[in-house]
Amino acid sequence: QVQLVESGGGLVQPGGSLRLSCAASGYIRDLNRMAWYRQALGKQRDLVASITTGGGTNYADSVKGRFTISRDNARNTVYLQMNSLKPEDTAVYYCYLYRWSGAEYWGNGTLVTVSA
Repeated sequence: QVQLVESGGGLVQPGGSLRLSCAASGYIRDLNRMAWYRQALGKQRDLVASITTGGGTNYADSVKGRFTISRDNARNTVYLQMNSLKPEDTAVYYCYLYRWSGAEYWGNGTLVTVSA
């Protein structure tokens, strides 16, 4: 069974930065990609950024130029560096892992609040 453990959320002022981490454990030899999604109160869960094992990345238009996704393949860990944070970035951020087998896994989420 795969487990995803997120960390790094919290309260930050507008314009500030946070770094989220997600460590994956368990049997994940056929890992395809990892990603971050977010869900604001009353809204659907949306993709923020994704990264493949080969390093290919994809970002939501709303975070391009401000957020950077990276990964440490040896540690099965994915990071999300968030800069120039805005109040509209406030949400629960979820880590996501997709395997070539088609299996999908989600973390429990970490809350990011951007407020003065």
